[in-house]
Amino acid sequence: MTNENEGAKNDIRVNDIFLGPLERPALQFFARKMPAWVNSDMLTVFGLFGSVVAGFAYAMVGRGEIKGNPWLFVATLGFFINWFGDSLDGTLARYRKHERPNFGYYVDHAIDGITCLIIFAGIGLSGIARFDITMLALCGWLLLMIQVYLKTHVTGTFEMTSIGIGPTEVRLFVVILNTVLYFTGTGGYIWTVSIQGEPYGLTIGSIIVFVAAIAFLVYYIYQVLRTAIILAAQDEARLVKRQAKEARKAEKAARKAEKATRNIENATTDEKEVVL
Repeated sequence: MTNENEGAKNDIRVNDIFLGPLERPALQFFARKMPAWVNSDMLTVFGLFGSVVAGFAYAMVGRGEIKGNPWLFVATLGFFINWFGDSLDGTLARYRKHERPNFGYYVDHAIDGITCLIIFAGIGLSGIARFDITMLALCGWLLLMIQVYLKTHVTGTFEMTSIGIGPTEVRLFVVILNTVLYFTGTGGYIWTVSIQGEPYGLTIGSIIVFVAAIAFLVYYIYQVLRTAIILAAQDEARLVKRQAKEARKAEKAARKAEKATRNIENATTDEKEVVL
């Protein structure tokens, strides 16, 4: 999942999430108390390990009944490990003044793609939601990640979210859902539709993941349109400014040429008067 690591060199980081007032002091506390032998690279690997734990636990959930399945709590542990490593690596680097902005930005977000694939695939194998619907949600989440990275590249602002919901809130929602599923299960199919003559059953988990997939897609479209409108206005303003500058240069060159022509004409007139 996208995280709170440092952006590329000179990027401005914006992370106005709902849990930010609680999360940021907690990360600063952990950074201060972290042993000297622990570095940000270790935390990055630790975060990836957490995603592997969560994905594996979800796959194990799929081997039995969902209700009362202890692997759901292992998956929750994996999410906590992932949050701890994924969120703290950049904070620790900045706290110790060991920032490597280009390396950190590239490696962290390259790993984010693997993390998302592992976790979504695990959910798809767990039986909580249909695998095809879970892959649709993965596509929507990856689109959002691409949007964040593209916007960072063209604007220099690493904006986690504009609606207050970031990776931390998503993790918390999934943890709550894991707890609910442990006590209730999915409740079996609550809606069955026919697709090409074949029954297509949907559990509550499938519906939740499908709604999330649609939300990801809608937010992606909103962000693309919003960013494109802002960039178009900025580019238009720069274009007008550049055209005005070029017009001033052309006018200055024309005046200079006109002055030179007048000087030549005056010199020619003076020469004629001398001859006469």
